Amino acid sequence: MTATSTPAAKAGGHSGGLRRSLGLVALVGLGLGYMTPTVVFDTFGIVSDSTGGAVPSAYLLALVVMALTATSYGKLVAVFPSAGSAYTYVREAMHPNLGFMVGWSSLLDYLLLPMVNALIVKLYVEQVFPAIPSWLVVVVYTVATTTLVAVTMRGTSRVNMLLLATAIAVMAVFVVIASYQLLQGEGAGTLFSTRAFAGPETTLPLVLTGATVVCFSFIGFDAVTMYAEEAKTPRTLPRAIMLTVLIGGGIFLVAAYVTQLRFPTNAPFGEFTDDPLPQIGQLVGGPLFQAVLVGAAFVATVASGLASHASVARMLLVMGRNRALPGRGLRWVSPRTHTPVVNIVIVGAVCLLAVDFSLELISACINFGALVAFSFVNASVIAEFAVRRRETRTTREKLRNVVVPGVATLMTALLWTQLHSDALVAGGVWATVGLVYLLVYTRGLRRPMAALED
Repeated sequence: MTATSTPAAKAGGHSGGLRRSLGLVALVGLGLGYMTPTVVFDTFGIVSDSTGGAVPSAYLLALVVMALTATSYGKLVAVFPSAGSAYTYVREAMHPNLGFMVGWSSLLDYLLLPMVNALIVKLYVEQVFPAIPSWLVVVVYTVATTTLVAVTMRGTSRVNMLLLATAIAVMAVFVVIASYQLLQGEGAGTLFSTRAFAGPETTLPLVLTGATVVCFSFIGFDAVTMYAEEAKTPRTLPRAIMLTVLIGGGIFLVAAYVTQLRFPTNAPFGEFTDDPLPQIGQLVGGPLFQAVLVGAAFVATVASGLASHASVARMLLVMGRNRALPGRGLRWVSPRTHTPVVNIVIVGAVCLLAVDFSLELISACINFGALVAFSFVNASVIAEFAVRRRETRTTREKLRNVVVPGVATLMTALLWTQLHSDALVAGGVWATVGLVYLLVYTRGLRRPMAALED
């Protein structure tokens, strides 16, 4: 059976449409690829220090929040089966103007993550091949990923899946080796201990701080909704979203648990606490396994770069299609490749900024956009199902449409309290720019953003 193109993506006689070519496995693979499973090792030292040696607890708390939020995404994508994620849901369930502000704020997250991947690739190459100019690494990586994402979505998905499988296989080898060493008396000296979840200095506020950091690791499950118009069967999207969260969270938990027991403190990492992945590989398996683990992290980062690059291009497509952002190019889909080529090139241009940016600052800004999206998606469930549709007659409806999204909103609010000050400042500036744009285009809010549509 030949895949069909979605007519919703058409914008003019010379524009094509997105092609329905992604099955459940491909959708989950793109979500997991976006999440970069090996990031658990990159951030381990920072999270272990901030939680008092309880990295698995931070991941467990973040997993609960993300699972509840994934339920909200699943409910909304079933009602609004269009690309656009939080922007689309808030726009349709609450108000077009608010939808624009949420879309604009979360765009900060989506636009910067591909650049973060370019930054990480640059750092990896600098360590292994210091003679290669940093700018050349960024340019070659950006051109290669931009070209692949622009030429074929199915090919992007297949390459992402191959890279993802490689990274997860190496992580499984790490778990086996580290577990054997624990049973031999190294680290905590046991494979089964609650010590991994609560160190001597662990407190709830510390765990909340750690959960805010690892929340960054879960970014990607919501990006699955960006492929709503390319899924072979749109009904699989809620399932794909939840599977992405649960599988990704499971990988993070197992890896964090074994690593925490193997390294109860950060002392073995010396001066490399900020990114101990190479040291973890060397201490667990020697120089050879160190090279293998660094290689796995490299391919996982490239996989995340492909998935994030493709997803943000589709968000720009939807915002351009709704005239929320100006420019005919944003809503154009190539009739030959069935991809939003102009948007993909724009994202590639942003990636080039990785030549001269700080990873710490960009990572903090990403969390701002993600938390905006998560907060308003949960609120949109209440607005759509409890308020607009009045589906609160039975206990089950109240639980699904008020209690669950309400709890998810409150738990997300707790993460907001621990957000880095740099993220709040940068996010506030970005949101202010969006607000000014909104006021100009809506003539002082006298007409909704929807009135700009053809």
